[in-house]
Amino acid sequence: MEHLKINNLGPIENVDIEFGDLTFFVGPQASGKSITLEALKLIEDRDSIIETLDRYNYILGHNAKRILNVYFGEGMEKLWGDDTHLELDSKTLSLKNIPKNSSGKESSVFYMPAQRVVCMGDGYPKFFSDFSFTTPYVLREFTETLRTFLQFGLGNKDVIFPINERLKKIQKQSFEDSIFHKGEVVMDEVAGQKKMLLSVGSMKIPFMAWSAGQKEFMPLLLGFYCLSGSPSKVVKRDRYTTVIIEEPEMGLHPKAIISVLLQICELIESGYKVIISTHSSVFIEFAWAFNTLQNNCNNLHEALCSLFQVEVNSSVGKMLKGIQKKIVKTYFFSRQYDNGKVGTRDISTLDVTSDELILSEWGGISEFATRVNNVVSEFYN
Repeated sequence: MEHLKINNLGPIENVDIEFGDLTFFVGPQASGKSITLEALKLIEDRDSIIETLDRYNYILGHNAKRILNVYFGEGMEKLWGDDTHLELDSKTLSLKNIPKNSSGKESSVFYMPAQRVVCMGDGYPKFFSDFSFTTPYVLREFTETLRTFLQFGLGNKDVIFPINERLKKIQKQSFEDSIFHKGEVVMDEVAGQKKMLLSVGSMKIPFMAWSAGQKEFMPLLLGFYCLSGSPSKVVKRDRYTTVIIEEPEMGLHPKAIISVLLQICELIESGYKVIISTHSSVFIEFAWAFNTLQNNCNNLHEALCSLFQVEVNSSVGKMLKGIQKKIVKTYFFSRQYDNGKVGTRDISTLDVTSDELILSEWGGISEFATRVNNVVSEFYN
């Protein structure tokens, strides 16, 4: 997966992305990031998507518009017009070839959607078929993956967090300190069903009583479990080549976001291409630091270890050594045409000295911080 082009899909007029090993999408809400990511998965995993929908008794009838409606959500087939064009490397997707599929192909894109907390119900991932026709396919697939993994892939563990073999010590400690505060996430019976509870001292707190950040983080953590640690026959992580995560920062303290960033670094070190849509300055600060140091530093490994405050010879330090030659890119999405349509701009240089605000303010990510610095400098007495 190297090069994606999209023309005239819903609000998008022109998207042109050349992927790095780690690629960040930034931009305001409703600027086409999610549609681009869902379209990417549709091109890459069309065969698996159609086969899955057939298995769950969706009546598709080899009808492209019906498939789009089920995939993007009810009513969303209108995204696609006569002049829509999608191209990924040498593959193109048109209304004519959407219904064509080859059986037996598995998903290669592991997608963690922004609405992932919805999949957790009241303490356990929902079934694929529990969602209405309006729910995008990527959310239904994600919840089914987590449900299957919890049921069959963890070996009936009673403690879901922490699990030492699936997290490095520094991440585990950070998540304990900033999210769960020494509590354990356990599986226990509630009204005849297994549910996730947060065990703190003598209390077992039901999922719906958790903090917003804890609830947001749990499906993200389970997604990381699926892709790390001991191989699982249930979720065959080797089949995946690409990992998409929408807004991994949601509900998290900056310290926890840094630990999530380390998990992402581990994914790219393992060989996955990772695509992140984000509104967090933490990720873009990392992209700027990584590219700046990669081009202007004699010991990038030591610099990265210092950035994350880890020892060079620690397990995390050794992992960071493996990402030194990776490519990190950043793209800005915005409504940049006179007709209000969306386009993209490669802002990977993240040049803070540029006269172009799109570059110097990192697509708006650092705009307020820049203004704060300027105002304080101007008015400080």
